[in-house]
Amino acid sequence: METLLIAVGSFVGFIVAYHTYGKWLANKIFGLDPTAKVPALELEDGVDYVPTKKEVIFGHHFTSIAGTGPIVGPAIAVFWGWLPALIWVVLGSIFIGAVHDFGALVVSLRNRGQTVGEVAGRLISPRARLLFLLILFAALTVVLAIFGLVIAVIFAKYPQAVLSVWVEIPIAVLIGYYVYKRGGGLLIPSLLALAALYLCIYIGVHHLPIAPFGDQAVVIWTCILMVYCFIASILPVWTLLQPRDYINSHQLMLALALLVGGLLVACITGEANLIESAPSVAQNLPAGAPPIWPFLFITIACGAISGFHCLVSSGTSSKQLESESDAQYVGYGAMLLEGALAVIVILACCAGVGMGV
Repeated sequence: METLLIAVGSFVGFIVAYHTYGKWLANKIFGLDPTAKVPALELEDGVDYVPTKKEVIFGHHFTSIAGTGPIVGPAIAVFWGWLPALIWVVLGSIFIGAVHDFGALVVSLRNRGQTVGEVAGRLISPRARLLFLLILFAALTVVLAIFGLVIAVIFAKYPQAVLSVWVEIPIAVLIGYYVYKRGGGLLIPSLLALAALYLCIYIGVHHLPIAPFGDQAVVIWTCILMVYCFIASILPVWTLLQPRDYINSHQLMLALALLVGGLLVACITGEANLIESAPSVAQNLPAGAPPIWPFLFITIACGAISGFHCLVSSGTSSKQLESESDAQYVGYGAMLLEGALAVIVILACCAGVGMGV
């Protein structure tokens, strides 16, 4: 039962923080003005600057920042103990990570949707602009390389996953066309798309694994993914990015709900006991493990704070918000939800959820 109380306490903390500290930041620090002219309206071009409802942008923003980071990082960091990881995730999300994402979004909103590199160049110096852009280029290169390689390896080792991933692309394009060119609603088509994706998961696992490239699968899949990244980056956001991420947000929400449900059942049935299953602060670390300071804060970046998130806030989200007042919901709220995901990962790893421990 202690596990369930910790989970509920963390979630309540995130909700309270959103409605207190987040609202204070929005009103007193950033002074959000719902009547202010935002880049999506001022520079609307139907490509990058597209006024969009906050629920849709929340889906894009959340799925863009909550990849494998808030899952893998906390799962590794718990070998120092679940308590330091939990404290860092909760406090880091509320007071550092969400503030960072929120702030980057507001700064970009008030600077014509420019990235932090462009804003730094104008407000600090041309040298600062060059430095920021070089850092951003290096960061994006590393992120693309890592995620491209990881997904390519997954496709090569688990061909059952290929069908459901690639089917989402034409579905998202069709939904984007239906919504923006035919004036249709987004919620029902995205839910139908989610059902279709889960059907494709079943078909891919049981009937149609796709493994066409043999020994060179990792290399070829990596090249295909890089081509996909290029095409996705130059298409209008309504064509693929928005509907794809809105569908993905449903998948993440469903997965998060299943995790919470599993945690609830495990706690009620007595199969999850955080206190007895794992040490709160580890005394015996694995051989060669680094010290908790500062490596805990490096290991758990996404889930507490990640500098990469500013690229999402200032790169795409700021160009699509239709009102300044939506910035708290998207920038601050999405980071808190990522923190909630990290909390569930910590508890699932350390409380023996689903393992009968």
